[in-house]
Amino acid sequence: MAPVSWDNVLILQTSFLGDTVLTLPLICEIRRRFPVKKLTVLCLPVSRELLQDHPAIDEIITYDKKHSHRGWTGLRHIAKTIKNKKFTVALTPHKSLRSALILYLAAIPQRVGFRQSRGWFLFQRRAARNPERHDVERNLAVLQVFGVPPEDCQRTIELPVKPHLQNIVDRKLAALGVNDQARIIGVSPGSVWPTKRWSAAGFAALIRMLRDKHNCQVLLFGGSDDASVVEDVQRQCGEAAINLVGRIDLHELPAAISRCRVFVTNDSGPMHIAVARQVPIVAVFCATTPDLGFYPYTSNAIVVQRRLACRPCASHGGRRCPLGTEDCIRQIVPETVLQAVEKLLYGAAPAGQGLSFQPELLTV
Repeated sequence: MAPVSWDNVLILQTSFLGDTVLTLPLICEIRRRFPVKKLTVLCLPVSRELLQDHPAIDEIITYDKKHSHRGWTGLRHIAKTIKNKKFTVALTPHKSLRSALILYLAAIPQRVGFRQSRGWFLFQRRAARNPERHDVERNLAVLQVFGVPPEDCQRTIELPVKPHLQNIVDRKLAALGVNDQARIIGVSPGSVWPTKRWSAAGFAALIRMLRDKHNCQVLLFGGSDDASVVEDVQRQCGEAAINLVGRIDLHELPAAISRCRVFVTNDSGPMHIAVARQVPIVAVFCATTPDLGFYPYTSNAIVVQRRLACRPCASHGGRRCPLGTEDCIRQIVPETVLQAVEKLLYGAAPAGQGLSFQPELLTV
């Protein structure tokens, strides 16, 4: 097999925002380990907004597969764009046939992906993907074809925030009435998949208890797609939280999360961003389970979940509960989530913090 030139490297990850965040250790490890002259990432527009200042990335190419690059014509267009960049090697942890086909049509001389990919036959080098490992480690497993196992890699998720951006966000928060000396709790009630969302009533009750018992300032996080969910929580908690929807954009999200003492979230992209910003996390897992490999990749986290035989109902959750009961959502009570928040606020630092990537599980 021909030797690999690391002069001009492409990393393709066109899955959800959270998946892109979990690809950052792979990007950083390639930059650290190999003589890379230029590293480019191909991702969705939403991921570009988040990654645009990342120091390990030299260029970002946007693949808008639902709009401007939709269908076969769009796929050929993005492949032509990539071909013109003359990449020497491309790696993708994304298993879709479309991802493999883009790299093939772009005629990149060295294409690396997983044997389990639907387009495995379009790669020259194929790595084995272990479904039992966390997605960070699964992504890093692409490097096995170069003799680098995940165990030998630096596995922390790094999402730096530039000081000037942090200052901009701090001024925005101050204008909204956020006291930087206060105990700030972040709450992110949204998710792409409805069955991954804990109830609005549960989040609202938690916010009221936090305000009453701990004199916290609570920030409600969410993108434009989460607006109705966040507004429902805000209404039910009696305006006891500050709604950041439409006030903090995705580029600013890591900086805003950084100001939280604890971040309460569903299984979602913002959960992984909080991990990258080293903020303690309480993650409520409803339809999905940590065994799927997308749990918060840190020891400074508690996953709250209900023990049910029907979980997980799908790899990403679903639009509705297959049984019609929503027990995984309804049977998690606010008092349990509050207990987890209090442990992170006032408890001792978790054993092995900084060395372990395993959260605590609080299963009820």
